[in-house]
Amino acid sequence: QVQLVESGGGLVQPGGSLRLSCAARGFALGSYAIGWFRQAPGKEREGISCIDIIGITYYADSMKGRFTISRDNAVNTVYLQMNNLKPEDTAVYYCGAPQSCYSDYDAVYAKYNYWGDGTQVTVSS
Repeated sequence: QVQLVESGGGLVQPGGSLRLSCAARGFALGSYAIGWFRQAPGKEREGISCIDIIGITYYADSMKGRFTISRDNAVNTVYLQMNNLKPEDTAVYYCGAPQSCYSDYDAVYAKYNYWGDGTQVTVSS
């Protein structure tokens, strides 16, 4: 069974950091581009970043400089390092397999074939 499992979310103070993990089960994650997107209550889904199969990364402009995507194919996991978190970063964060990951545009607008159940990130003092 193909499955993506997000973890690493939680409650963090403004200015803090979190590292989210996206673990693949049932398939070799290294054969796919993987991306992250988020959704806050009452808001539309927002693309964050994606990483292609050779490790080239793309980001939404608003995420550049604070968020870093990486992958470790040896452990079948993609990460999202988030620094200097702000209250507006509060959302459920999802990882998934985007239909395309060739540009910053794809990081924002790509449609996803598969995604996990998400992990909650709450930024609050």
